[in-house]
Amino acid sequence: MTTVLISGAGVAGPTLAYWLARTGLTPTVVERSEGLRSSGNPVDVRGRALPVAEAMGITSELRKYATQATGMVVLDADGRVKARTEMGAPGEVEIARTDLAAVLYRAAAGDAEFVFGDSIATLNGDADGVDVTFERGAPRRFDYVIGADGLHSTVRRLAFGPEEQFVRHAGLYIATLPLAGKPPEPHDVVLYNVPRRLVALHPARGEAGAAFIFRGPPLPGSAYRSLGQQKQIVTTVYRGVGWRVPALLEQVSAADDLYFDAVSRVVLPRWSRGRIGLVGDAASCVSLFGDGSSLAMAGGFTLASALASGAGFAGYQSEHEKLTAPKQRRIGIAAGFLVPKTRLGIATRNAAAPVLF
Repeated sequence: MTTVLISGAGVAGPTLAYWLARTGLTPTVVERSEGLRSSGNPVDVRGRALPVAEAMGITSELRKYATQATGMVVLDADGRVKARTEMGAPGEVEIARTDLAAVLYRAAAGDAEFVFGDSIATLNGDADGVDVTFERGAPRRFDYVIGADGLHSTVRRLAFGPEEQFVRHAGLYIATLPLAGKPPEPHDVVLYNVPRRLVALHPARGEAGAAFIFRGPPLPGSAYRSLGQQKQIVTTVYRGVGWRVPALLEQVSAADDLYFDAVSRVVLPRWSRGRIGLVGDAASCVSLFGDGSSLAMAGGFTLASALASGAGFAGYQSEHEKLTAPKQRRIGIAAGFLVPKTRLGIATRNAAAPVLF
């Protein structure tokens, strides 16, 4: 019996657990939070993730929880509609990340052990396996340990080194929150830009959400760790911006919770060390612009197949890097389209919006 410990019950972790179980391996998933927890930000299931979802038998459930967004509206500087484009290609599903994680968990839960409310404390690997201690549970030994625990991966820090060695700031920050009331545009994502700043309104599934994406220099994590710091940054950056922004900032100030983080990419030459490996954002985050959830599902499937076939971590990275590398190279281009630096850049982007989006 080959045992595999997976850290993280987001998108990559449950996908990997599902496929490991079907290839005869025994997966255990440990998740720091007391239950399923993931941001409500909308993500896409597309590309290589679509056949993975189909093979898992979850496509119909994904469509059940799909957002109601069918188009994207780009506004000019005065808040008037400049362009509207249809969203998504045939077969693609846009879904809240929370709902995607829950669907994947339900698919994997019958064949994998899930341990909530705990986290890996130490890792000690040798040629035959990895000894693991936990913050709460008793020590255990596994044949493999996989970090599927996101941009700020604990496994990567323990096995590879400090986060600062591998996480590259992409020059942007993002803050998101749900909004009170129904969305003003029930089927459209609305984009409003001023130089270096974007506000996006999303209809989700009948409940509006807002995203603030803005350019800024690298800051230490301690500078935006608390909710108060996050609110202050957003309200300061967007102070004086017109359209609906003042009312949105009032909701930011009153929010009990706010998702806030730097937009980053993860760069490390090898995604494994001995019997410890990484998958999803922990290995190759392309943050915000790079189909992260779809890549996480595809990566989980590829890693499970590689471990079961004997191709191992090297075979997994060789195959999956074909998908992640182009996305990482295009982060700067995508950022320029979404958050132009100048008014001329915004006007140029808006004129080309029907083609770009």
